[in-house]
Amino acid sequence: MPSIRVTCYHKHMLIVANWKAYVEDLPKAKRLLAVSKDLAGKVACTIVLAPPAPLLGALAAGNRSAVAFAAQDVSVTTGGAATGEITAQAYASVGASYAIAGHSERRAAGDTDTLVSEKLARALAHDLTPILCVGEREHDDGGRYLSFVREELTVALTSLPPKHRTKVIVAYEPIWAIGKTSASAMKPIDLTEMVLYIRKVLAELLPGKSSKHSLVLYGGSVEPENAHDLATRTGVDGFLIGHASVDSHMFASLVKQLV
Repeated sequence: MPSIRVTCYHKHMLIVANWKAYVEDLPKAKRLLAVSKDLAGKVACTIVLAPPAPLLGALAAGNRSAVAFAAQDVSVTTGGAATGEITAQAYASVGASYAIAGHSERRAAGDTDTLVSEKLARALAHDLTPILCVGEREHDDGGRYLSFVREELTVALTSLPPKHRTKVIVAYEPIWAIGKTSASAMKPIDLTEMVLYIRKVLAELLPGKSSKHSLVLYGGSVEPENAHDLATRTGVDGFLIGHASVDSHMFASLVKQLV
């Protein structure tokens, strides 16, 4: 029987699977990679895996599939006497092509907006495409969350040269929505508002009309049950997926909803 190729609904989507520290052994990591390779051969989406640092090199070595790899974080150091730090250059040398910066869990551990900006610069210096995470803790009725997201974007991007700002992917991850069920997480109408707002801020920060080409992802309790609606009704360019990405059946089901 000939293989069947399915196409993502109305646009090519970017799916970033952030494994966090859920995956702690190489055999499981290889199984998840095999599932991702199979999906990448059947759906017109770009799949990027962000494994824990010790596993990334082992998975990326000799990889010739359409699956790409991302660092979950990068150090602001450029090398030297910095025990435990993993530099952008080290990630690039073992096969990463993307780097996440400003994830809510790293911000909770102490990453400031200024530090996040430095991490973006380190990633860009070694040709890693940065994925900048922004998002509010509370979705208040007064709209203060909009100013909060604007501040995160502004501080992170303004210290970069204008031409470098155009290379940054933005991942909106409202902290209040993380860990909720799809029924109680962000609704498509609310996400549509945020995507439009983020694009408005990017238009102010990026040169010319380059913001039209910027990718905006969403991360916040994306499940197979809500992925299709979020993908087709909000204007997002893809998803940053956490726990659902380390369950092979759930991840496959989720990606197949984007057709």
